[in-house]
Amino acid sequence: MHRPIDHLLAALAEPTRLRALHILWDGDEHCVCELMDRLWATQSRMSRHMARLKSVGLLTDRRDAQWTRYRRNPDMPAAWVAVIEAILAALPPSANQKAA
Repeated sequence: MHRPIDHLLAALAEPTRLRALHILWDGDEHCVCELMDRLWATQSRMSRHMARLKSVGLLTDRRDAQWTRYRRNPDMPAAWVAVIEAILAALPPSANQKAA
C-alpha cells in the first residue's frame, strides 16, 4: 500500500532529493555514483536521500557489486505520477547540478 500524499510532498521538499528524482524520472536505471557526481553529493548523503525516496515508494533499487542502482518505481499511483511530473516541469535549471 502506498503512503499518503503528505509523505510524498515531504520527500520532494528537499532540493537534492527533488533533483535526484528529476534525473531518475527518465525511467532508466542510475547508479548512486552517477547521482553523486551529477549532484555534487557525498556517497553517504546520496544514499540517505535515496533511502528516503525509496521508503516513500518512489524508487526501486538493486545492488550491483559495491553500488546501488535506482530507478523510478513502475507501480507508483497515477495521481502521484501526475503530481511529480507537474513539479518537475516547474523546476528551473539548477546551477548546482552538473550538465548531463
